[in-house]
Amino acid sequence: MESVDLIVFLAYLIFILLLSFFFYKKKRSAKSFILGHGNIPNWVVSMSIFATFVSSISYLALPGSSFNNNWNPFVFSLSIPLASIMAIIFFVPIYRRMKSTSAYSYLENRFGLWARIYASLCYILTQIVRVGTILYLLAISLNFILGWKINMVIILTGVFVLIYSLLGGITAVLWTDAIQGIILIIGAIICLILIHLKMPNGPSQIYDIAFNDDKFSLGSFSSSLTESTFWVVLIYGVFINLQNYGIDQNYIQRYLISKSDKKAKASALAGGLLYIPVSAFFLLIGTSLYAFFSVQGGLPDEYKVMSDKVFPFFIVNYIPVGVSGLLIASIFAAGMSTISTSFNSSSTILLEDYYNRLFRKNKSERNSMIFLYLSSIIIAILSVFVALAMVNAKSVLDIWWKYASILSGGMLGLFLLGVFTKTDNRSGVVGLFSGIIMIIFLTIYPVINETEEGLAHPYLTIVIGTITIFLTGSIFKLISYLNKNST
Repeated sequence: MESVDLIVFLAYLIFILLLSFFFYKKKRSAKSFILGHGNIPNWVVSMSIFATFVSSISYLALPGSSFNNNWNPFVFSLSIPLASIMAIIFFVPIYRRMKSTSAYSYLENRFGLWARIYASLCYILTQIVRVGTILYLLAISLNFILGWKINMVIILTGVFVLIYSLLGGITAVLWTDAIQGIILIIGAIICLILIHLKMPNGPSQIYDIAFNDDKFSLGSFSSSLTESTFWVVLIYGVFINLQNYGIDQNYIQRYLISKSDKKAKASALAGGLLYIPVSAFFLLIGTSLYAFFSVQGGLPDEYKVMSDKVFPFFIVNYIPVGVSGLLIASIFAAGMSTISTSFNSSSTILLEDYYNRLFRKNKSERNSMIFLYLSSIIIAILSVFVALAMVNAKSVLDIWWKYASILSGGMLGLFLLGVFTKTDNRSGVVGLFSGIIMIIFLTIYPVINETEEGLAHPYLTIVIGTITIFLTGSIFKLISYLNKNST
């Protein structure tokens, strides 16, 4: 990498660090660390929601997926409007009425403490895997820039993001999210323009090649449940995005930061809808790279297998000096915004759902702040270990989607039971127990039968688990009601 690019990239990192110092206050409370000071503009909250959703998983894995296959992942984006509208109508008002910064205190009110602990634990585990995935993808890009070992880059990146997220609290996280969201959009647009300009026969050559090779396909429309068809990804997207915008602490915290219910709903909708065109940009980058290397050649065979590395390879070898530094900065912007959010929200959950709820009824502000710092550090360390375990993975996008379904399969079902039914504690227990059994069965079925193909595609684990919880809990409540009335 040229020294100019390195300067651009390092200048970006220094700017982010200085910004966090700007928001640092010696005297601050746990509430201000979690919810800010009530003076954050609504557009910043909206951009933060968008930047939280976009990560290195989007910036690197989506181009890698469309390079290797087609636009099947875009179906996931098409499910966002339905999921975000449902979240706005049914979930946002609930959180705005609660006197808690934890989304999962609602489950305790509906079913009992066990439900809150279960959901918060699943959330923490999901965040650790997600941050680990993002750290690994960031390490891939920086490995291309400086030639540093991926393991070392993972550790350094985790430490850097941890430092600036601790310095400024949620205020720094929101502002850096907003700025990084703008940078990553600009970076994606610049890259698309440059690829189009580099085609020997003009930009139209990209689309001729892509259409001829069916690269714009949204996937098969067959009824198969064991393949990544259009319908499987669409159904998965509705459920996982309803979970994101409806019950994920990363987003709930931003709803609570907004000054009014109306602004909270507007932020949720704007932040979600913005992802649709941006995800199309990312996929088009992968498709354009496929056309570019089909014509120009020059792509080593190893990158054809490790498709998540194709985009960084192009940036380092084919982008003009200075611009490549900006593009690498935009990739880091995508990743760091999500990581810092996860650190803050995960420490919030550990404080609210465990430290305050179970151990320290009469806590001091100093002890709360110390706990927030320590829990953030622990989350960062665990995430780094997950990232190190992912080194040499073939497709990070597939890994993330599969494990996200498994880890979070029961959370959404419990919330749906609480919001849309009048089920009680026992019904919730029965529903969750049934859902967990179903999730475990779907997960281990291929292992037991020594086959790569399960009863359903791994993306559907969260769908089947959620439906099982909802139906079983509702039916159990109905049976209990009928038995009570019959006697």
